[in-house]
Amino acid sequence: MLKPILLVEDNPNDLELTLVALERSQLANEVIVLRDGAEALDYLFRRNQYQDRAAGNPAVLLLDLKLPKLDGLEVLKAIRESDDLRSIPVVMLTSSREEPDLQRAYSLGVNAYVVKPVEFKEFVSAISDLGVFWAVLNEPPPGSLRLARRPGS
Repeated sequence: MLKPILLVEDNPNDLELTLVALERSQLANEVIVLRDGAEALDYLFRRNQYQDRAAGNPAVLLLDLKLPKLDGLEVLKAIRESDDLRSIPVVMLTSSREEPDLQRAYSLGVNAYVVKPVEFKEFVSAISDLGVFWAVLNEPPPGSLRLARRPGS
């Protein structure tokens, strides 16, 4: 079974653009959308409304920096402190070019920090590339399950 892509984004415009970009990349992975940092941790730790979800981690977490309830850096910190979650690839997807945000994200163990391009075409291209890399090209940590690639893919 393909692992889902987890997208945590509260801005409706950025959410719509990201979903369009992922759709255009023709990934078969399900995209699970969450709207705030607390909901993201509930999903990942399988608690509250997500306590009955199937076990397993996403192929990648696309995480906005500025989120309600808990910001992206707080979510990242909680993930990296968990033995069960720390191997999840996390891509900070943000409009912030602030150096302290960048430094903090990398010090907490983010895998990539991507500033959202302003132009639609660039945004679609960047998200598509991210999706393909993390969901298809990247080799997951040992012990992760993923369908074998089809010949020619």
